[in-house]
Amino acid sequence: MEEEGLITTKVPRALEMKSKLFGYELPDLLLIFFNLAITNLVFGGTSFRYPLVWGTTLGLALFLHFAKKGRPDNYVQHLGEFLIRPAYYAAGGVDRFYRKFNGKVKHVSKNKR
Repeated sequence: MEEEGLITTKVPRALEMKSKLFGYELPDLLLIFFNLAITNLVFGGTSFRYPLVWGTTLGLALFLHFAKKGRPDNYVQHLGEFLIRPAYYAAGGVDRFYRKFNGKVKHVSKNKR
């Protein structure tokens, strides 16, 4: 009788690897191409289109490449969220929105006493 060995299958090395293209994450590529599109729309018809359109896009791409080196995934997104948040939160602050029992949301201004 012939003995069967252990059945094996090949699996990817990193199951949770993020999608990257040219070393950039997808939100970074969106930012780079959005910059390219807007600057081309604004400066595409001028005589300075090459330094303004391609120069700023290349500069942004190089900045993102070197600024994110060694940083975790979605670093730019989390940095932006951190910078937008307030510096402190008041524990006893007035609520800006509250919900009545009938389900309507009413706006309360700070000037109302």
